[in-house]
Amino acid sequence: MKVISQPNANPVPDADREVMVNASGFGKFYTDNMVIAQWSEADGWQDAQLQAYGPISLDPATAVFHYGQEIFEGLKAYSQPDGGISLFRPEANAARFNRSAARLALPEMPDGAFTETVMALVRQDRAWTPAKVGESLYIRPFMIATEVGLGVRPSNKATYLLIATPASAYFNVANAVTVWISTEYVRAAPGGTGEAKCGGNYAASLVAQKAAALEGCDQVVWLDAVERKWVEEMGGMNLYFIKGSGADATVVTPKLTGTLLPGITRDSILTVAADLGYKVEEVMLSVDDWRDGVASGEITEIFACGTAAVITAVGMAKSSMGTWQTADGNPGKITLQIREHLLGIQHGIIEDKHGWNVRVC
Repeated sequence: MKVISQPNANPVPDADREVMVNASGFGKFYTDNMVIAQWSEADGWQDAQLQAYGPISLDPATAVFHYGQEIFEGLKAYSQPDGGISLFRPEANAARFNRSAARLALPEMPDGAFTETVMALVRQDRAWTPAKVGESLYIRPFMIATEVGLGVRPSNKATYLLIATPASAYFNVANAVTVWISTEYVRAAPGGTGEAKCGGNYAASLVAQKAAALEGCDQVVWLDAVERKWVEEMGGMNLYFIKGSGADATVVTPKLTGTLLPGITRDSILTVAADLGYKVEEVMLSVDDWRDGVASGEITEIFACGTAAVITAVGMAKSSMGTWQTADGNPGKITLQIREHLLGIQHGIIEDKHGWNVRVC
């Protein structure tokens, strides 16, 4: 798959773009261009087109509207000390994108095509990448089923699209979030789409997120679908628990069971924490383990992680079983250390020993 470039002939003026980048928030402004590619069962993938960002036109009977065949990814481009730009582990996103495609009966991308489209868009719209550490160009690849017609079967046509938005911090780093542990709703069940990054997973989560907000909480925490006791994720983010303190601390995360999203930030933190000298574990951790660990002081810090937010501290948990606060309720030292180290690697400030950064320009 080639990327044919026909960029926006009327990009946002430099001064206006600078204002947008400096006030970016998350998903507030979008870059001048996007990438689009078509697939059909008859002809396979066609060349991708880099073109001006803008609306797309779809027939009301397009399959994605009726049967939810849709997947997406999220990755970031980071400014580097020399003024260049690098992607963080794009090959991991490409692999997960294809796993999600397979699960949703959508076509997989050819080898290298995912990364090449991302690199083409970042090169073209590099001026939209914020320079501040902790800010980035957030990149959203997605694919939708585009066959026109009603009928419950895999679509014989699909469209791949790629957009980007300058992004500042998703949450306020200085503040820890409060979470509601949901016992009424579940995110995913064994054999379901929990490991896939598809819109339906997030749509089904919104009612629980609304319930969390009514309890005065920022996010919802999911438990397993079978026993309703094993901790899985926070919203769309993976969770980490720190046991102990100082050099002897252990960094713990719920292990992948087939219902959790295999987060790339989650995987990176396992490596970063070990690099920093901490013991790391992937375990089954129950709500009782969480509550009792906080009460005894064994669990000293909790944080969630994901591409958009990077790392966000969790200060308090509420549930039908009670309310408990972790330590003083503020972001902990190890949480902040891991966050700073990971961002340092992503921005090229700290040596990338694992070959994670892929230079774009």
